[in-house]
Amino acid sequence: MLWLVLAVAVSAWLFLSSERQVVLAGHDSVLRPTLSGKAIIHTGPVLPDVRLDVGGPVGVDVTLGKTELRSMDELFERYAVLGSAPDGQRAVVVEQVESMLGAAVLRGAAVSLAIVAGGVLMWWLPGPERRADLRRRTADAVRTRHGLTTAGVGVVTVAVLAVAIWQPWGEPGAPAADKEAGPVAGDWTPLADFLGPEIPVPDELSGVEVRGDAYANQTRRLVASAVDTYNSSRTFYEKVVEKVPDLELREPAEDETVAALVSDRHDNVGMDAVVRAIADEGGATGILDGGDDTSTGSDWETFSLDSLTDASDGLDKWAVTGNHDHGPTVGSYLAKKGWTVLDGEVVDGPGGSTLLGVPDPRTSGLGNWVDEKEVSFAEAGSKLADIACDSMEEGKPVATLLVHDPSLGRETLRRGCATLVVGGHRHVHLGPSAVTGENGNVGWTYTNGTTGGAAYAFAMGKIRRTAEVTLITYADGEPVGLQSVELETNGALTAHEYVPLDAPASSE
Repeated sequence: MLWLVLAVAVSAWLFLSSERQVVLAGHDSVLRPTLSGKAIIHTGPVLPDVRLDVGGPVGVDVTLGKTELRSMDELFERYAVLGSAPDGQRAVVVEQVESMLGAAVLRGAAVSLAIVAGGVLMWWLPGPERRADLRRRTADAVRTRHGLTTAGVGVVTVAVLAVAIWQPWGEPGAPAADKEAGPVAGDWTPLADFLGPEIPVPDELSGVEVRGDAYANQTRRLVASAVDTYNSSRTFYEKVVEKVPDLELREPAEDETVAALVSDRHDNVGMDAVVRAIADEGGATGILDGGDDTSTGSDWETFSLDSLTDASDGLDKWAVTGNHDHGPTVGSYLAKKGWTVLDGEVVDGPGGSTLLGVPDPRTSGLGNWVDEKEVSFAEAGSKLADIACDSMEEGKPVATLLVHDPSLGRETLRRGCATLVVGGHRHVHLGPSAVTGENGNVGWTYTNGTTGGAAYAFAMGKIRRTAEVTLITYADGEPVGLQSVELETNGALTAHEYVPLDAPASSE
């Protein structure tokens, strides 16, 4: 019983005093758990802090740090779009809080066990006669003034240490910087009062509060613009999701498996709910990601990967990285989140098929340039064909070659060593087109349009050009058909005819 009480107390203290470095909303952030029942976001000295209820006793305190941006307007647009599609960021926070709680419980249990075990050992080692003698000496000492003084000092010392650790006068979960500099001036103000009656606030934001020293008119305008973007983004994609059940999607047979193909999302997390709705409606059990989920492959863009991962929950997941995902972040982060990130090895794919993929050998940033890495594009395509053809000679032909740019699989198709090459990169729909290899085998190449509706390397908010998700059907370990679903900038959603991969087909 003593161990249990001590373990609960120590675990609670460790949990409430813990913190984690995490990337949230594109910022390097510090997250701390609290018992306030609220999520408090400290944005810094310029923007107002934000507070909202989380619907439970455990809250979080988030201090936003550095990020990358080109303008304040872009930053507020990012906040608005993430606010309209918050599931990915919410999942990150929940995962971190649960991890901190688990670590605190384990450490608290271990520390408490060591304390109790040490006490039992100290009690047992002297033996019964020595313990009786010690009890008599202690009783005699307590009766004296010196004994009382010593005991009192001990009690006061323990009490002071406990209070110093607890610090009941501090705001629960306040950032360390705030504790040193004092509380942030200003009272919490409902968002509607902050913006004024001339700017309508959606009902779901009625519980949001803001706080800061002073609010400049420019800040109010930026926040008002963010609220407008939030509302338009949420409304746009919610209406699209509502249209998905009306699509004429082919229903897979019992012996068929469907995977959803996405590519070139470029940070547009709003489309992820649409992707999942189409996947569910089309009977998909897996998702193939053709890359360019980000614009620069930077750490601050992991919010895009979190969103896609959350939307793909329960699906089998395969991915390659694109030219805009260059660097170590995207591939390793997706792998950590449970994706099979392809890197030149033939693996099991959808419906018992075989799947091969590699990262794009080029690098790009926010501009329109494309640099090649150590291996040229042509060399990478030749090496990829070698891997596919070697696998076929070993009795394991490649059913699907997943690459960011289908042009990378051109040599593989020329040799006749893959059934289907899929990817994106061009931001437009191409194919499926049949290619007869030099060995007589017929393969297919297909380019998925930009799932994020991206006109350039960065896409958030409403789509800027036609967005596309493709459903690939597999049977007997082979791709047997494709069905494209396209979303126009005006919100029109169209499911195109299912195209079987059993005869040469002209490009659409």
